[in-house]
Amino acid sequence: MAELQVTVVSADQSVWSGAASMVVARTTEGEIGILAGHEPLLAILAAGEVRITDPRGTVVRAKADDGFLSVEHDTVTIVARYAELATA
Repeated sequence: MAELQVTVVSADQSVWSGAASMVVARTTEGEIGILAGHEPLLAILAAGEVRITDPRGTVVRAKADDGFLSVEHDTVTIVARYAELATA
């Protein structure tokens, strides 16, 4: 099964990076799910949670606000002014 390569960064740090099977994020147009093979996309992030499902099925949650999400060639890049891993 194809995987995504995901990077989440904030203005001052790398928040998370790794392989994933799915990414779900909130954009100004609504919530979006990204799987391998997704068409290229550039979207503006809305304040909210980013959920990253790794290949083993573990969900990593991050808070992100004021930025964008880019998808191209199974690479998802989330750049936000503010982003941090969510605590359980």
